[in-house]
Amino acid sequence: MANAVAQSVQYQGRKVSRRSSEQRRQAILDAAMAIIVRDGVRAVRHRAVAAEAGVPLSATTYYFKDIDDLITDTFAQFVERSAAYMAKFWSSTEGVLQELLGALDGSVQARQHLADEIARLALEYVRHQLLSRREHLLAEQAFEQEALLNPRLHELVRAHRQILLQGVSQFCQVLGSAQPEQDARLLTAIIGWMEYQGLLDGLEQLDNEDMLAILKRYMHVVLAL
Repeated sequence: MANAVAQSVQYQGRKVSRRSSEQRRQAILDAAMAIIVRDGVRAVRHRAVAAEAGVPLSATTYYFKDIDDLITDTFAQFVERSAAYMAKFWSSTEGVLQELLGALDGSVQARQHLADEIARLALEYVRHQLLSRREHLLAEQAFEQEALLNPRLHELVRAHRQILLQGVSQFCQVLGSAQPEQDARLLTAIIGWMEYQGLLDGLEQLDNEDMLAILKRYMHVVLAL
């Protein structure tokens, strides 16, 4: 799913073929994202982006005819990069999941251990996101907020959400969930809430024991324990 999303992303701005032109276009997109994370979407203006990217003002209007195209392509790139990251993430967790499933022996205790371990892994994921990918999470919040006002972003938001949802749904299916899609929606919602609280309050203010208890409770419900 993640790979399919990455390949399906469409850009609105001027297409380029020369390497130097692509590098300049990339610098503009990266500058726009830096402004979004630091100052919000409304601060994205041609002059501000040009200054951030260190390019002439004429360059931003050459590659992007208006601010809407620039914002749309900035978030399109965000979705593309997110998809690539999640593809690697799911690939890296496959071995861990198989190892956990291989330890099942049919006993309730083994299933309880599986639920607790998955809850711990989910908490580690949230903490890693907040510690190492805070700018990504801020961009994600800005992206979803802007999509409420900009219909051009609706499909991008849906594609972005589907990246995580599809992976978690398959994950729940492997675990034996009776309703993997519904369980996946609930788990992604819990993770999203925890990430938001971490952004709002700071990683050091998060109650890890409470978060782990919530995740364990949820996984026990999923596994019918």
